[in-house]
Amino acid sequence: MNITMLLPFIVLIGAMFLMTRSAKRKQAQAAQMRNEMQPGSGVRTIGGMYATVKEVNEDTVLLDAGPGVELLFAKNAIGSVLSDDEYNRIVHGIEHDLKSDSDVVPDDASSLTETDDSADEAAAASDDKSVDLGKKDAPEDSADETVAAEAKSDEEPKKTDGDSEAK
Repeated sequence: MNITMLLPFIVLIGAMFLMTRSAKRKQAQAAQMRNEMQPGSGVRTIGGMYATVKEVNEDTVLLDAGPGVELLFAKNAIGSVLSDDEYNRIVHGIEHDLKSDSDVVPDDASSLTETDDSADEAAAASDDKSVDLGKKDAPEDSADETVAAEAKSDEEPKKTDGDSEAK
């Protein structure tokens, strides 16, 4: 046999080895994460349910999913253990503000570029003018469009199935 014939098989076996090694590493990390769970941790199950760990056993986990709702899951059903900040952000909508000491950014840029006097003048000037958005002419435009469509259909030859010319 020639070495060129064996080269594809060697590459295939090498790729399979690398893929299984990567999968084993991910499984080991997941098992370690599940073993480090402790009561009070926030978790997400593989089904997408968020809950708090109440009790950890050898193969099972007792989760508190809400007031009076306790669920028993297999440890393998825990998709990820969340940090306290991430769990509170997702479940309770509580944002942990890391930049609470920084300046507050305004919602619009007008306060950054204008003084208070010029902003008041601009607001007064904008109240005097009404903006015409052209909505009053809409019914007339639609009538013109239907007339134009009818005229266009009269100009185009009518399609037939081909038998009308033969009669």
